[in-house]
Amino acid sequence: MRRSLIGLAFLAGMATTAQAEDTPVLTVYAPDYFTSEWGPGPQIEKGFEAQCGCDLQFVAGDVLSRIMLEGKNTKADVVIGLNTDQTARARKTGLFAPSNEDNSRLTLPIKWTDDTFVPFNWSETAFIYDKTKLKNPPKSFDDLLNAPDDLKIAIQDPRSSVSGLALLLWVKAVYGDKAPEAWAKLKPKVLTVTPGWSESYGLFTDGEVDMVLSYTTSPAYHIIAENDDTKAAAIFPEGHYFMAELVAQLKSSKHPELAQDFMDYVLSDDFQGMIATANWSYPAIIKDGFLPEQFADLPRPAKTIFYSEDEAEALRQPALDEWLAAFR
Repeated sequence: MRRSLIGLAFLAGMATTAQAEDTPVLTVYAPDYFTSEWGPGPQIEKGFEAQCGCDLQFVAGDVLSRIMLEGKNTKADVVIGLNTDQTARARKTGLFAPSNEDNSRLTLPIKWTDDTFVPFNWSETAFIYDKTKLKNPPKSFDDLLNAPDDLKIAIQDPRSSVSGLALLLWVKAVYGDKAPEAWAKLKPKVLTVTPGWSESYGLFTDGEVDMVLSYTTSPAYHIIAENDDTKAAAIFPEGHYFMAELVAQLKSSKHPELAQDFMDYVLSDDFQGMIATANWSYPAIIKDGFLPEQFADLPRPAKTIFYSEDEAEALRQPALDEWLAAFR
């Protein structure tokens, strides 16, 4: 009897192994934050695997650099987490397939006509502060530049951070040829420049800095997840820079049908309905019930600033040179 049970267990194990080997794997490259326990990756993986009959595996890291390095030999079926300031370089690789998605469903504050890269969420860059500690926050970008130098700010490095790059373009949009002077005024207030957003935001929540470069929707996390309404975005009349995160599928995917299924899933009610509290941003499609009521209380800028990918790419290096001249 014991020998029979051992035999059955062995056969069951063999069947499970064979089943696992037959399960297709969809490989999705994503930023580091995306796959962390507090990022949206775990919920997205669970939701997609519930319907795909596949194993969704995220590979975390610098998505654009990795794709450009691997070229046609990339193992990625899909990439997620690129932004609108990176698509010119990504598109130039020729690695991406059409999205086959209907952009008319999107509810962005800008018109979206791209047939390759699909936005799945968006927000606008902003400086976040603690209302209990900074009683008189800057009311404009000019106010920020002219604030006392003992105001401590954390920003991100534009060479390694998409939010840091967004700040470059935000400053360029507001100040144009006067951007070098703007950086010179801002520099004394910048306590530190971190490689990524997480390090900067950690300094802010630890009380090391008065303001941090983040997004207009960042206070939603504190309000909803922590029942803390002391954090707010400083809204500037000069406008705020638009940021959308994107998804795209690779021409070289070994599972093109699964990759297309994932693209479809990104714009599904299941995905879009979770994004507000999974990624603390606005979903690309807003329907009734997709936004917690607390999002309605978040201040929105009167002006949204957006560069097309060609404009952003043309400005990127000159703006970076201006920033480096100030911060080296």
